[in-house]
Amino acid sequence: QVQLVESGGGLVQPGGSLSLSCAASGIRVYQNMMGWYRQAPGKRREWVADISSEGTTNYRDSVEGRFTISRDNTVNTVYLQMNDLKPEDTAVYYCNRIPNTPYWGQGTQVTVSS
Repeated sequence: QVQLVESGGGLVQPGGSLSLSCAASGIRVYQNMMGWYRQAPGKRREWVADISSEGTTNYRDSVEGRFTISRDNTVNTVYLQMNDLKPEDTAVYYCNRIPNTPYWGQGTQVTVSS
């Protein structure tokens, strides 16, 4: 069974940085396209970034140049480095394979506020 455990969220001031981790089991991240998603209060979950099995990365326009997705195959973990955070980045962040498995983790809360 697939298990995805997100961590690394927190409260940060605008302009700050956070590094999120997604520890995966039941799937090998290097063999799959993996993505980060986020869901803000009252809004639908949205795609943020992805990394293909070949290492190609894609980002939604609003985070391009500020966020970096990466993975470490040795620990089967996907990361999201977030810099220059803005209040509109406030959300619960999740990771999943693309196409999505039904096994969403609990997510990690990111709050950007002064």
